[in-house]
Amino acid sequence: MKIAEQDVLKQFAADKDLMTMLTLIRSLRLKDSWLAAGSVRNFIWNILLGKSGFNAETDVDVIFFDPDISYEETINIENRLKRAYPSYHWEVKNQVYMHLHSPNTRPYTSSQDAMSKYPERCTAVGLRLLENGQLELFAPYGLDDIFHFYVQPTPHFLEDISRRQLYNKRIQKKEWQKKWSKLQIEFL
Repeated sequence: MKIAEQDVLKQFAADKDLMTMLTLIRSLRLKDSWLAAGSVRNFIWNILLGKSGFNAETDVDVIFFDPDISYEETINIENRLKRAYPSYHWEVKNQVYMHLHSPNTRPYTSSQDAMSKYPERCTAVGLRLLENGQLELFAPYGLDDIFHFYVQPTPHFLEDISRRQLYNKRIQKKEWQKKWSKLQIEFL
């Protein structure tokens, strides 16, 4: 099946849960905020397999970049979302601090910089709802890996042995093939 970015954007816009989440994220007014990673990737994989795009079991990965918001305040934002909207599995991460989870990585400069350095190319994806109601998709490595159910490391993870080891451990722990049997995974 040949699918284009515009088709994906239409699928996103037609999904009530996804649009609700994007509207909630926008209403937080967090700097450089996105619905990212598995939230977006899993939606596309599910659509490609003829399933409902949003899966209530999927984490709602909210990222933003704001040096003025502490790690503790980020946790408070996440907890407020969990209390106010308990039907979603919220995970809120200020990308200012997230480089610490990736060995030998300099501080990120933006949410887009952070996404480009996620472990897998298919996970390096973000979506947000703009003030004008349009959707913006960010995929620094394109969507081909997602469309073809292919998992491979980003250049950032390829260039460092510690990150390569982390990538392999992460892939084994996730067990994505149990949910998406079509996946082809590149191990290092």
